Amino acid sequence: MRDSDIRTELERLLRSIHLDDTLFRHELGLCSGKRRIDLALVNGELSGYEIKSDEDTLHRLAGQAAEYGRVLDRAFLVTTQRHLHTALRQLPDWWGVLVASSNRGRVEINVAREEKVNRTHDPLALAQLLWREEALDELRLRGKSHGLLKKARYYIWVALTEAVEITELRQIVRDRLKARRDWPGGQPCAPDDAMYCKPTTQ
Repeated sequence: MRDSDIRTELERLLRSIHLDDTLFRHELGLCSGKRRIDLALVNGELSGYEIKSDEDTLHRLAGQAAEYGRVLDRAFLVTTQRHLHTALRQLPDWWGVLVASSNRGRVEINVAREEKVNRTHDPLALAQLLWREEALDELRLRGKSHGLLKKARYYIWVALTEAVEITELRQIVRDRLKARRDWPGGQPCAPDDAMYCKPTTQ
């Protein structure tokens, strides 16, 4: 079973569940682009889905799980029976696990392990999801941008983590991601549909 087969059915299934106020984003870069999660959903939470098909290995899974845990509220592995038992041993217990199988030529996805809410966010990793100007604008709104206008984005991210609590930062990140109009690799939202857009697969 190929990645594209699983991805198509996963997105179809998720879109049937999350009908309103949800941004779907393929290949969302995390931690300054060090990692990319296959599919991210942004609504009242930031959730991520990592796909491991029969064609993939699990060599990077432990490292991916550690990095994703810095920013995601919920995380899911979507894999096949081939990788299931190894994946369950490698993943933190807050990760959900979904199993994709083929039934008469159609992909079916079922729950193998329920997810839990992640409680170990990293403020800097969250801030790094913002573009420089987005983070700077948030600082301006709070009167905290003095001396930062010409600084590199790293210092602006750090300043933002110091200016707001983690709960507020998580909300800022979700709001900014959903509000983006011009996002490379994705299809811009329509003017009258600011909270939802369908990105193209990269």
